[in-house]
Amino acid sequence: MNSNVGTTGSASPLVAEAKPMIDPFKRAVTYLRVSVTDRCDFRCTYCMAEHMTFLPKQELLTLEELHRLCSVFIAKGVRKLRLTGGEPLVRKNIMYLVRELGKQIGSGLDELTLTTNGSQLSRFADELYDCGVRRINVSLDTLDPDKFRQITRWGDFHKVMEGIDAAQKAGLKVKLNAVALKDFNDVEMPEMIRFAHGRGMDLTVIETMPMGEIEEDRTDRYLPLSKLRADLERQFTFSEIGYRTGGPARYVEVRETGGRLGFITPMTHNFCESCNRVRLTCTGTLYMCLGQNDAADLRAAVRATPDDGLLYAAIDEAISRKPKGHDFIIDRTHNRPAVARHMSVTGG
Repeated sequence: MNSNVGTTGSASPLVAEAKPMIDPFKRAVTYLRVSVTDRCDFRCTYCMAEHMTFLPKQELLTLEELHRLCSVFIAKGVRKLRLTGGEPLVRKNIMYLVRELGKQIGSGLDELTLTTNGSQLSRFADELYDCGVRRINVSLDTLDPDKFRQITRWGDFHKVMEGIDAAQKAGLKVKLNAVALKDFNDVEMPEMIRFAHGRGMDLTVIETMPMGEIEEDRTDRYLPLSKLRADLERQFTFSEIGYRTGGPARYVEVRETGGRLGFITPMTHNFCESCNRVRLTCTGTLYMCLGQNDAADLRAAVRATPDDGLLYAAIDEAISRKPKGHDFIIDRTHNRPAVARHMSVTGG
């Protein structure tokens, strides 16, 4: 770990370069999502091909390099950091990174969170809490064990339920994320709302996004959330609320359950105008937008010198190219993915 980050006197040129990240559209970048691995123990049909070719392990940043990079971003104004994958908890020794980042909560970092498929939560829930994690997102697209196996190909529904139980028992606040899929889980959404809210969990539904080549045609599964919401409002009463978690979800309160329901709508109503996020991959590639290919190679800067000044400069140059928004389209005339990389590479 470079001791220069955030600890050098005020006259140091390194601290002077650790300035806030403001993009060309005057948006402050305060949220970093870090994909710690592109590997996953599931093969969700809308996310991955069944037979994936993963990154060679030698291309991955070490956990120490990821820690250094995250610390530099914190010095430059990141207040919320989310670890993603792939499945972050399948990376060997991942809790080293979680523990080291957890030490920075209250010293620049406001919150450290995690998005997981839940498969490893029964092993790690207590340790996550001990490291300072207080909220996690669990991806869960169905409550039907057979359909769960179908959509994940390899997943065990009951193991995920055990993980959610363990997380709540450990004191972690759990939010469920469900990708809305036409003719698959659309009719289940009322049940999922009642299940989540009955256990004190928020639920967020997400439109599928055109990322990476998969076996099926995404237009067959694409469900606009405007339609889903209209269907749900036939049996639920929604009230708009100003609740935010730092991400793109817009929340309503459900009168009948007393819980919160979020909508993430990259297709029908993009959330780019307020984007405060950048995404770092496990190879050190920084993506300024989930739906664009423009990127910056931070691995070279990490490995070139222990002096973080080069990293500050590389990050500032990248932020200067952050686009106003993405170019996601799903329809029959655009049957190629908007970006070639799979969601698991960038971490959502």
